[in-house]
Amino acid sequence: MAGNSIRRGRRTTSVKGAAKGSGGKNRQSLAGRGRTLPADERPWHKGYSGDEPLPAKTARKQDKERRAAAAEGRAPKIGQPGTKATSNWAKAGTGAGGRKGNFRPTVRSGPKVAPGRRSTPPKDAPELLVGRNPVVEALRAHVPGTALYCAQGIDVDERVAEAVRTAGDRGMPILEISRAELDRMTGGVLHQGLGLQVPPFAYEPFEDLISAALESTAPLLVALDGVTDPRNLGAVLRSAAAFGAHGVFLPERRAASITASAWRTSAGAAARIPVSQVVNLTRALKACQNEGFTVVGLDADGEMSLYDLEAAVGPLVVVVGSEGRGLSRLVGETCDLTVSIPMASDVESLNASVAAAVTLAEVTRRRKG
Repeated sequence: MAGNSIRRGRRTTSVKGAAKGSGGKNRQSLAGRGRTLPADERPWHKGYSGDEPLPAKTARKQDKERRAAAAEGRAPKIGQPGTKATSNWAKAGTGAGGRKGNFRPTVRSGPKVAPGRRSTPPKDAPELLVGRNPVVEALRAHVPGTALYCAQGIDVDERVAEAVRTAGDRGMPILEISRAELDRMTGGVLHQGLGLQVPPFAYEPFEDLISAALESTAPLLVALDGVTDPRNLGAVLRSAAAFGAHGVFLPERRAASITASAWRTSAGAAARIPVSQVVNLTRALKACQNEGFTVVGLDADGEMSLYDLEAAVGPLVVVVGSEGRGLSRLVGETCDLTVSIPMASDVESLNASVAAAVTLAEVTRRRKG
């Protein structure tokens, strides 16, 4: 009947099905806005480190953070403008709603490093020792520095004056740079306006170390099994030089290397005793055994007392374990003997560098006796 609203097959629900795809105005809202920029790439963030002109608002943020950090005695948490190449990035548009952040990189140079952190330097790169006391102590210990950096406008005290005077007497270049540049070189580490550049340490080839030791009547070498503290390494070098050892060798990986801190702790002994790095410590100890050395490991549960070590008068390698676990399993099995240091109290063990000093002193006493 005409006008009748009841029709066959009419829709009885108002819910529509899922739309197939999205077009028109919804397409732009679903489009990706690109990756989220890190803080050092955002011109409006205080951590910006790009090479594009710094906005005035960002400069005010960084200046405010510098003043707050100076009042609290800490390193400012800001970027280093001009240290990161961002000018070769193409802006791909503002995206939906005119929002910032849709940038598409075309070329990226170098690894990304967050503000306030230092990238991993190559092994042959010089090290920068910072701080007034560390720099002065390193110069007193005759650490072979190659340059002394002083921040402009630094408050000169006795330590700064001594550092400048000592560096000048040794003919070392003294470079006055801006505080911002020194901040960039140290990666935000508190430097107190003073830094000493130390060259990479020149290690002796292991074969030459053994050959030079065998030229003496009673060769004495020291091996370090996983000592990770550079200060312990420096103390062992100092003891080895004091008690007449002919060399020290240590693993290349998972062990401390000779840094500025080790130089300073050794009080210059690192320049007087040859040091070698080996790829495999167990293999190096076996090479020493093939040359006639007796390999002795220091262990709190050693099979004999240090005072009963008759092998001390012959060719000897003293193996010092790491600070926490002592000798590793393979190194302990490779040793010809394991000795312990008798102690009167209930102290479990000595520090690695102290144990090395006590052992080397006993070896020297037996050889002279």
